Amino acid sequence: MNHPNRTQDGRSGPHARDTRPGRGAPAALTALHARLDSRLRPDARAWFDRALGEAADHPGTHGPISTWELRIAEAGRRCGPEHSDDARVLLLYAARADPDALTRVYRQGTAAERLAVLHVLPHLVDGPDTLPLVEDALRTNDTRLLAAAVGPYAARHLPAHHWRHAVLKCLFTGVPVDEVADLARRARADTELARMLGDYADERTAAGRPVPEDLYRVLALTEPTATPTGTSRGPGASGATGTSGKES
Repeated sequence: MNHPNRTQDGRSGPHARDTRPGRGAPAALTALHARLDSRLRPDARAWFDRALGEAADHPGTHGPISTWELRIAEAGRRCGPEHSDDARVLLLYAARADPDALTRVYRQGTAAERLAVLHVLPHLVDGPDTLPLVEDALRTNDTRLLAAAVGPYAARHLPAHHWRHAVLKCLFTGVPVDEVADLARRARADTELARMLGDYADERTAAGRPVPEDLYRVLALTEPTATPTGTSRGPGASGATGTSGKES
């Protein structure tokens, strides 16, 4: 017998509802929700379910700030810093945040909130409308933001000139090139990127500094015959998994 107030995941109560990403949601976000749901404390899970419901029921902007935007700000305290990025990504997706809303959250938010915006971009924005956010993150020296900025959204939309400089920025700051989504495809036969990498290697050598091993990995990928497999993160989990550590 089915309980009239029981959701598919077994919760019950007068206000129980299934807050999982709906049909058509990216598989990565569905998996992210399941993982987060299994790790939250009961009180945090209850708060998160209510917050997701609010975001889904009242998307968009209502007054100076939307309810779901307040929940974005609360997520670190309510869910814990280790889960806040995942929670914010799912809240942004539930609210169906458009480029204007994503830009507002990014511009007004903490580094941790900006991280969630960057992670959700490939799941909410089809075109290049939010590239200014990626470009802003690439100008920082926050390695968490840099790693998120070179995810699947940048792989799809960042112009070649800016993308090459993003790869160099990863090498400068020690962000592993494994974070660069679709690296093998975009680097293949890119002679300009090869030139830039060679110049950087020469500068490091002349200064008596070691050349990052990742530079040689990318340089090999610039060959026209390079095999584009097993080098970069795919577009699935990247951008949907919470990788932020302590909340800023």
